[in-house]
Amino acid sequence: MSDEEIGQPEQEALQLDVDEQDPESGDTSEEESDRPPAISLSVEDLVESLEMVTAERDDFRNSLQRLQADFENFRRRSANEVDQRISQGVSRLAEALLPVLDACDAASEQGLEEVAPIRNALETVLANNGLTRIEALGVPFDPQLHEAMSFETGETDDQIVVEELRAGYRWGESILRPSMVKVSGG
Repeated sequence: MSDEEIGQPEQEALQLDVDEQDPESGDTSEEESDRPPAISLSVEDLVESLEMVTAERDDFRNSLQRLQADFENFRRRSANEVDQRISQGVSRLAEALLPVLDACDAASEQGLEEVAPIRNALETVLANNGLTRIEALGVPFDPQLHEAMSFETGETDDQIVVEELRAGYRWGESILRPSMVKVSGG
C-alpha cells in the first residue's frame, strides 16, 4: 500500500448507484449526470475489503492497548519516583537533625532536664516518620550497625557491645548513622 493509498478512504470504491428523486415531482435530480458511473463489486471484493478493514482495526486496537499499558507504567514509575524523592528528602532532614538529638542527649547526661521535653518531641516526630534508634548495649557487635571506637578483652569469645558512645539511627531499612561503641570480647 502506498502513502497516497493510506490517506485515501476505501469508501471511494464502494459507491452505490442510487437514483435521487425529487420527492415532489418524482423526477431524478440533475446532479445524477455529474456523478461518476457506479462500480460493481463482487462479494469476494467486499469480503476482502472487510478483512482489510478488520485487520487495520485490530492493529489500531493493539496499538492503543500498548499505549495504554505504557502510560500506566509511566504513571506508576512516576509515582514511585516521587515517593522515593520525598523519602530521600525526609531522610536527609532526619540525618541533619541527628546532631540536635546528640546535643539533647549530652544535656540530659549533664543533668539539664529542661531539654527532655524538646528531645522527646523531636524523637517522637522523627520516629513517626521512620527513624529508629539502633539498640547497642549488650548485643553482639555488628559492623553494619556499630562502629567500634575501643576494644577490651573479656572473658567470652563473643564480641559484645559494653558501652554506647554515640547513638546510632536507622531510617526504614537503611542505616543513617552507626552507633559508636566500646566492644568487649576475646
